[in-house]
Amino acid sequence: MLAMISRLLKNQEVIKATLSHQKHKLVMLTASEWDKLKKLETLLEPCRWLKIASALDPRFKDLKHLPKGEREEVWTSLEVLLQNEPSKTTSKPLEEPAKKRSLLFLTSDSESDDDVIGLNRALNRYKAEPSICMEACPLQWWSTHAGAHQELSVLACKYLASPATSVPCERLFSLAGNIVQKRRAALASENVDKLVCLSNWLREA
Repeated sequence: MLAMISRLLKNQEVIKATLSHQKHKLVMLTASEWDKLKKLETLLEPCRWLKIASALDPRFKDLKHLPKGEREEVWTSLEVLLQNEPSKTTSKPLEEPAKKRSLLFLTSDSESDDDVIGLNRALNRYKAEPSICMEACPLQWWSTHAGAHQELSVLACKYLASPATSVPCERLFSLAGNIVQKRRAALASENVDKLVCLSNWLREA
């Protein structure tokens, strides 16, 4: 759905020009409706990254939770991300002679093709890995298999990283607010701590 909306917005002017020269009974989208489509594209954009994160998670990399038609799109997006990922080697290359440099330019196309083939092999090698159990930690899996999947491990660290959040802290304050009320204002601080701990333990039990 996201890809369809993106293509529609990208070809907006072409669609308008084509339909304006043809006889049809179609009702063209208004400016406000085009704006709604742009907003919808913005809302759906995080879903794409969620799919990529699922593909990089060894627990869900089979993508069985997605329709079959969308699975190949996810792997294609992942391949594009791999191509855009900068190389790990940051050392400055040595100056090469002019003759050698000209030969390298002649073979640049074949080298780029080899890079694409190498990325496809990296993805296929990762796909061939068995899925891990739901209780296993995907970050630990990548830490162990980073050597075998160097290109993908960099993306995995980006997309599987835990976002910073204050939700657990806010939940704790909410829990304490339910315990310390006007009718229980005489509770000692030690008893409040004990009640909060007991409530938390009961939830986790």
